[in-house]
Amino acid sequence: MRRLTKAAAVASVFALVLAGCAKKDSGGDSDTASKEDCVKADPDKKVGMAFDVGGRGDQSFNDSAAKGLDKAACELGLTVKTAEAQDGEAESAREGRLQQLVDAGYNPVVAVGFAYSASVGKVAKANPDVKFAIVDDAVEGDNIANLLFAEEQGSFLVGAAAALKSESGTIGFVGGVETPLIKKFEVGYEAGAKAVNPDIKIEARYLTQPPDFSGFGDPAKGKTAAEGMFDDGADVVYHAAGGSGGGVFEAAADAGKKAIGVDSDQALTADDSVKDVILTSMLKNIDVAVFTYLDKVEKGENVTGPTVYDLKVDGVGYSTTGGQVDDIKDKLDEFKQQIVDGTIKVPTS
Repeated sequence: MRRLTKAAAVASVFALVLAGCAKKDSGGDSDTASKEDCVKADPDKKVGMAFDVGGRGDQSFNDSAAKGLDKAACELGLTVKTAEAQDGEAESAREGRLQQLVDAGYNPVVAVGFAYSASVGKVAKANPDVKFAIVDDAVEGDNIANLLFAEEQGSFLVGAAAALKSESGTIGFVGGVETPLIKKFEVGYEAGAKAVNPDIKIEARYLTQPPDFSGFGDPAKGKTAAEGMFDDGADVVYHAAGGSGGGVFEAAADAGKKAIGVDSDQALTADDSVKDVILTSMLKNIDVAVFTYLDKVEKGENVTGPTVYDLKVDGVGYSTTGGQVDDIKDKLDEFKQQIVDGTIKVPTS
């Protein structure tokens, strides 16, 4: 039975995102390195990644993780495979996805998103010789590394930006799924906005409730939620909704208002038709965390437990693409320094 499982896993339809390539000693930029800048991967260095709903191409959360994986494949000579979660799937499907990667010889395995919490805990315990990492969750295990972020700190900065740019005195927040993690984005955003204008009005809406995680991959719902906020007088809306954020951008474009992206610099990745409405994005450098983890594992380090990426290490921040916050950058950087110094304590709930 075990042999059959392994055979099925090897033959499964996981997407092979790279044959894997290690960067030559040319001094080039790994983010823009072509295959000509990389040497052939070592087939014995196999790394698996399980994406959350939306997968590669969501221009946000999953893509940031994929960027780190791609860089590691190029610079460290890894062979990688990825698999993607589906809307409405059972917990057993997530467990099976992780176990298939393990059975196919992928080690370490990186799970992208807190929805994998229970699955990583169970599969890691059943496979003590395999290294696991999970983004955005603190599930414990002797072979589990937790890649965590101070989302509230980055959200504080974009909240301040929203308040500084708002002319109506009303701004909005769209969350994908109402969970403690996404609440961190909301409360940080509100704290930043109120640090600028204590009287500002902030509307908040969530697209779905757990265990329904489709709110991270439903642009239509994101657009409807944002349209309601713009109709109510908001002139800036921040989303922490993964792929659903595309709908928020569309609503902003239709209303002639502004939006704030999340996780990645979305002014660089969004469609041309909506790029101009993106005031800034809250940067959550998942790519840095993923690459750092894989680099340490490759060097033989035993990486387990939590690592928090905050403003002190530029694990979070805000983007300046498009120049729309250039005139308030000094103020935002002043807030950043106060957070780093501990003068400002950003709430998490």
